[in-house]
Amino acid sequence: MCAAALLAAVVAAPARADTGAAGLAAPGARGVGWALKDTGPAAAQGVRFRGLAAVGHDEAWVAGSKGTVLRTGDGGRTWQDVSPPGAVAEGLELRDIEAFDARRAVALSIGEGAASRILRTEDGGATWTEAFRNPDPRAFYDCLTFFDSRHGLAVSDPVDGRFRILATDDGGRAWRVLPDAGMPQALPGEAGFAASGQCLVASGPRDVWLATGGGAAARVLHSGDRGLTWRVADSTVPGGDPARGVFALAFQGRTTGLALGGDYRTGQASPLAAARSADAGRTWTQAATPPPAYRSGAAWYPYGRTVALAVGPTGTDVTLDAGRSWRGLDGGSFDTVTCAGDGGCWAAGEKGRVARLERRG
Repeated sequence: MCAAALLAAVVAAPARADTGAAGLAAPGARGVGWALKDTGPAAAQGVRFRGLAAVGHDEAWVAGSKGTVLRTGDGGRTWQDVSPPGAVAEGLELRDIEAFDARRAVALSIGEGAASRILRTEDGGATWTEAFRNPDPRAFYDCLTFFDSRHGLAVSDPVDGRFRILATDDGGRAWRVLPDAGMPQALPGEAGFAASGQCLVASGPRDVWLATGGGAAARVLHSGDRGLTWRVADSTVPGGDPARGVFALAFQGRTTGLALGGDYRTGQASPLAAARSADAGRTWTQAATPPPAYRSGAAWYPYGRTVALAVGPTGTDVTLDAGRSWRGLDGGSFDTVTCAGDGGCWAAGEKGRVARLERRG
């Protein structure tokens, strides 16, 4: 049975509480769920992984706090610590990572001024090169994304009233700031959320979307020319507070998109925290049945055109109808989720938690 069919089966049963790797793989468990993978010292040190790149069913990279980067090539049975030594020494917050294969990856650290950096490896993390260090104390980079193995963008919170975009056309070796003439004015207090590496996402060779929050409205910006010009639309996700907005985007092709978010503060309600678009982000429709709480990560399942996952601190939800309705799939805290082209889905989050979506029972 394919994973999409298994996801359909599991939502017919009550959501299960997270009981760790043993519980997720317990005999008799139905459908699919997250199987936790032991990240060793990272878990013991409480590393939080908000950066995740799923290369395949067996291959994944994670990046997080304390300058930590791990890589697995055997489905999470073992992890190689490939952390950049300089990032570890400075305790950089690595909030996003994009990997092209087992050897090539680009990671983003966040923070004001020089804390925002882009690092690159071509040898599986054995060595890293600093490709960009932010020289502007007003800039704070949140997310990065790639259209292909050469062309990519990174986004900073607004500088002089507009979001700032970095671009590369050589796989992340060199970066340049794009002109901002085609970027709409930001709202007062508007920014991106560096919560899951999914506030900036690309689909296809030229289309890219940017999620915002913190302003009077939670908005989604779309560019069809790799970041030179942008069109902006209000989402249905509530804004109006620095802690509220769209935290994650996921697009399937250039038209069908999901926006997930809410209020990230513990204990705060997050109604209407999911929206969907069928027109490349020009308009957004509220989910009829959204997830019950804040969600920071989202990913389409590649073998089911209407199937997607959303994760957050209180659990995982699944949609089988392209974001119109969501149902609980699993418990446990995760910040980000990504699915590879071969159907391998991974999630990562606090306390060194990394998991792969696997069949139960």
